[in-house]
Amino acid sequence: MTALEVEIAGLKYPSPVFLASGILGSSASLIKRVLESGAGAVVTKSVTLNPRRGHSTPCFIELEVGYVNALGLPNPGYLHLLEEIKHLSEKDRIIVSLAGSSTEEFFKMAEAVEETGFRAVELNFSCPHVKSYGLELSRNINVLVESIRKIKETTKLKVWVKLGLCDNIIELAKHIEKAGGDAIVAINTIKCVVIDIYAKQPYLSSIYGGLSGKAIRPIAVRCVYDLFRGAELPIIGVGGIETWKDAVEMFLAGASAVQIGSAIAKKGLNIFAEINRGIEKYLKENGFKSIKSIVGLAHR
Repeated sequence: MTALEVEIAGLKYPSPVFLASGILGSSASLIKRVLESGAGAVVTKSVTLNPRRGHSTPCFIELEVGYVNALGLPNPGYLHLLEEIKHLSEKDRIIVSLAGSSTEEFFKMAEAVEETGFRAVELNFSCPHVKSYGLELSRNINVLVESIRKIKETTKLKVWVKLGLCDNIIELAKHIEKAGGDAIVAINTIKCVVIDIYAKQPYLSSIYGGLSGKAIRPIAVRCVYDLFRGAELPIIGVGGIETWKDAVEMFLAGASAVQIGSAIAKKGLNIFAEINRGIEKYLKENGFKSIKSIVGLAHR
């Protein structure tokens, strides 16, 4: 086992630095490139039961502190994605992100994921700007719990649940744990509004968007820190990670792995190898033999 190797819910990954959902995970060729660049795993773009066009433009803004997007979960549907990526050999390192609006939708998609040979799914209960999906759906505890329970009782899939910023994140984590979930991913973009002062109206066509980038990192770290205290499941930290130092901060807060998203727009795919090298050097210089040695160390 190398210093960078991590194990989450019985599956091993060569690096703790993963690709976050929504970034480059929509085609076989892109997923292959990301894995070859040094990512330990790839989370696909979230797919829904049926194709979605998403929100109309404008739906993306670049700010000094990050990005705001309101894409609206555009995707060709889960069957199209699975057909596109089914031939990829690294199935243990590809986590399929599912965005359902009901237990039945999550379960139907999860069954197809398992039949295609993949080992893990990430349930999207975190998208902050799509009605009846994501963060809005996380308020329905029954759907959250029953979706996890049904998938776990009927398939052999590992179930990760992605949560967004909310006041009851610890309560949700405990429900996920009791339902049989295998890991918690936190957090997604943070709901916000940007107003065009010349048009004198909200900039985005959907009004609300999700803020990502370095501005949200301290908030994501706080959520990971609290989750580590309040739940027993492995945590994958995501939100504003741009450097190896950012990743190490997440590990110390309690994350067993991290996901990279917006930073790829700045640094490209080289960011995975760059962060891996930095983490490996940090571990060596501080006398640690593995990522596991520093997970939650800030709590001791």
